[in-house]
Amino acid sequence: MQKKGEKVLFLSGQKLQPKNKKIKRKYKMKILLLSDLHANNSVFEKMDSVFAEADAVIFAGDFAECFKPETGKDALHALCAKHDTIFAVLGNCDQPEFIEELEDQDICVEKTLVFHEGLAVAGSGGGTYFTGKTANERQEDEILSDFNIVLNSVKETGDASLWKNLILISHNPPKDTKCDAVNESLHAGSQLFTDFIKENQPLAVVCGHIHEGKAIDKIGESLIVNPGPLQEGNYAWLELKKEGGSWKITDSQLCRLS
Repeated sequence: MQKKGEKVLFLSGQKLQPKNKKIKRKYKMKILLLSDLHANNSVFEKMDSVFAEADAVIFAGDFAECFKPETGKDALHALCAKHDTIFAVLGNCDQPEFIEELEDQDICVEKTLVFHEGLAVAGSGGGTYFTGKTANERQEDEILSDFNIVLNSVKETGDASLWKNLILISHNPPKDTKCDAVNESLHAGSQLFTDFIKENQPLAVVCGHIHEGKAIDKIGESLIVNPGPLQEGNYAWLELKKEGGSWKITDSQLCRLS
């Protein structure tokens, strides 16, 4: 399987090489971070210049309007029309079977490890149980198990340096950061995910779900970004530079359409 933008799928320890061997490698990258569109597709009308700046796009779930999962497909197509290199997962408002639509568009990274320009991306979708009424609520350990492919790949290759070049995408945020704060006293993220990040220290984590948690924070050396709901015109930037074979974060910014 080969993704748009020359993404290389790494599944169960087996790397598939791109057919084109003459590839111009990037040493700087600007990634557009998005989440929680909730079918407000009109927001894209103001974003042509934003997408034009992006080398790649990360979408952390919730294509569909809450309790209206049928709105997800039009939202997906609206997003895919804006850029050729997108990495995406489902949100809690997206039905689990909607993952097939993401796969058809070649943007799905759930339970998958993808390589793009030497940067690794892995994803997990859905949200932890809360109301029990949204389309894609899952147990905390089930959500985290989507990243087993990363653990298995490191185990099989013996190369722990993967973590230094890895971005995790999870609709559900880790617990006890600015990115999962509903208010000053309530944090709604996953403790298991926080523990996982502390132990493995990926380069960055992009999340969403908690609309009030629009923020940039850190767990150890790992950068955590919740870009806020795209539904309301929120987005973020992650800028990277490659040094000595590893990607380093040079800047991160929260933005909002005017």
